[in-house]
Amino acid sequence: MDTPQSQEIQYDDFAKLDIRMGTVLAAELVPETDKLIKCRVDFGELGQRTIVSGIAQWKKSEELVGKQLPYIVNLAPRMLRGVESQGMLLAASDENGVALLTAERPLPPGTKLK
Repeated sequence: MDTPQSQEIQYDDFAKLDIRMGTVLAAELVPETDKLIKCRVDFGELGQRTIVSGIAQWKKSEELVGKQLPYIVNLAPRMLRGVESQGMLLAASDENGVALLTAERPLPPGTKLK
């Protein structure tokens, strides 16, 4: 089991993450999967990106459209079941499933989290 001390990172490590609010424009289940949802996300000046998330067990595609959610946008792209994912959704999970994180008020797409 990891202790809190072994999980510690330096601020410079955290600062490498580019976390932005994105607005989900479209979402659909990745064909032949039961866990992956492919979203088209607007990040304002950064443009639109395709991001695949393993949340379909808890969320329906249509529930995501129009939501503003936080994403890590500077991860190297990764192929997931034949779809290139260009970022990572940040969400919380517990024994009841996934909880999406949202802003308390609407923000411009691409707003950087600090």
